[in-house]
Amino acid sequence: MENPKDESRKCFSVSTDKRLMLNQFFVPSSPKDFPQLQNDTFLRAARGEETEHVPVWCMRQAGRYLPEFRESRAGKDFFDTCRSPEACCELTLQPLRRFPFDAAIIFSDILVIPQALGMEVQMVAGKGPTFPEPLKEPEDLQRLQAKVDVAKELGYVFKAITLTRHKIEGKVPLIGFTGAPWTLMSYMIEGGGSNTHSKAKRWLYRHPEASHMLLRMLTDVIVEYLLGQVAAGAQALQVFESHAGILGPAEFKEFSLPYLRDIARRVKDKLKEAGKDVPMIVFAKDAHYGLEDLSQSNYEVVGLDWTIDPRSARERTGGKVSLQGNMDPCALYAPKERISDIVKKMLEGFGTRGYIANLGHGLYPDMDPEHVGAFVESVHQHSKQMIKQI
Repeated sequence: MENPKDESRKCFSVSTDKRLMLNQFFVPSSPKDFPQLQNDTFLRAARGEETEHVPVWCMRQAGRYLPEFRESRAGKDFFDTCRSPEACCELTLQPLRRFPFDAAIIFSDILVIPQALGMEVQMVAGKGPTFPEPLKEPEDLQRLQAKVDVAKELGYVFKAITLTRHKIEGKVPLIGFTGAPWTLMSYMIEGGGSNTHSKAKRWLYRHPEASHMLLRMLTDVIVEYLLGQVAAGAQALQVFESHAGILGPAEFKEFSLPYLRDIARRVKDKLKEAGKDVPMIVFAKDAHYGLEDLSQSNYEVVGLDWTIDPRSARERTGGKVSLQGNMDPCALYAPKERISDIVKKMLEGFGTRGYIANLGHGLYPDMDPEHVGAFVESVHQHSKQMIKQI
């Protein structure tokens, strides 16, 4: 008898040509009549409910470590791909054909928000995201759109979410996401990646009022953007504060935490009015000093990077939230049997309830897909055994 999970993966094994042909005739544009969700383990864990196994997904699970991803993306501009709902849908589904993940995350990029504000962003080979004209002085804020029509500027993301919700056929929940205000601000001022983020931090110390003005502007767009994602079909939301660790505790409490809280509060207030309950995850990388504050910031889940001890995180968050993480991505370079041991130890540290297994950051391009599969299998296998013993 065939494993139902193997059968579900077959459902996704339609040739690329056939999928493209189907998309030409059927591209759902309305968030209606979505297929019924078959695996809600991720959502239940996010709410702290009992599950049959610990759910697992990976940040950057749709990415360059997959040969089919590289084939799909070959010769195409990155942001052109982000603006194609069909391409984003296909890339989102690719990892689900290989691995029994318990959630999918829409393929997109956090820097679509600066683009919506009127800034040019390019993805340069070998360099990464680049802003040809970054913000240099407070006067440059005048170059940004004062009022962003989110539906117009970012509607392609909403279409991708709706299309993917239909094409995913209810197999797993779909996560929407955004970059957090400070992280986006740092990119917009640095003009790309940075080791020191000294240009962005200079704003915080020299231009605090302008910094807060920009952070408020970004927060307003982010709130509308996340609400639009839910309206389009997203079943959970993650906020990436990827550059949290660049800040010290005091700067984090002034320039990051208030805006993270404001996003969660405003999004949840609007969703409550609409009768919707959508769990939210905050991932503030390297903000180990902020665990207590983050656990009281109105997010159901706090994501952890690999520098935080699981047992310590449980104690410091006091059971107020579910936790997500936090295996070192580089552990996936280990032999498969070693990956299994690392996963088992991680599960023992977090426990099996109120926990979503993930890496402490995203997958790297040179990682072996088979080792990703070993990670997912180990989470499911070990957590099922642990839950049986409770």
